[in-house]
Amino acid sequence: MAGIQSFKSRVSGDFSRPNLFKCVIDFPSVVAGGQEAAKLGEFTVRAANLPATQLGIVEVPYRGRVLKIAGDRTFEPWTITIMNDKDFVLRNAFESWAQGVQEYTQNVTTAGSDVGSYFKDMRVIQYDRFGDLKDSADAEADPKVLAEYRFYDTFPTNVAAIDLDYGSNDAISEFTVELQVQYWKPVYKGEKTEGGRQTRK
Repeated sequence: MAGIQSFKSRVSGDFSRPNLFKCVIDFPSVVAGGQEAAKLGEFTVRAANLPATQLGIVEVPYRGRVLKIAGDRTFEPWTITIMNDKDFVLRNAFESWAQGVQEYTQNVTTAGSDVGSYFKDMRVIQYDRFGDLKDSADAEADPKVLAEYRFYDTFPTNVAAIDLDYGSNDAISEFTVELQVQYWKPVYKGEKTEGGRQTRK
């Protein structure tokens, strides 16, 4: 029976850590202060996910048996959890975006002249635990990118409620945003990533 040493020898390097990630969000031009909100979001998006891949199945019956063939690919909504800053920068930005998609009092879109005007791409990046420390003592590490996914043509369909409670002590307020996704693709080694850098695997 394999022991701990055998297990260690089979694990090359380390395991990925779910808390080492960053979300790169963006807002359409209709959102005032969208760039500021996007920069803040790199620090205040507390939770997200690497997307699941889903293929439908077509079942073809034949003489008491079923042949399963591939159907259509579907893409689930992408949900992020945001720590709410005291100025409601991210909250206001997502509410403004959703309002541009569909106004509160009228059944109109004010984000632009076509549907593409309220679409924006998003990214989620997972980092390695081991990085290269820069010279400055207060500089951030430059971690290796383990995985990166790009979500294409997203827009928010649910900016969730924030619960207020007299009994909620030692906590900060949070809310979730559900974004519809046209499709997503992984960013592979050699493709451009944040800041024009390439993934390093």
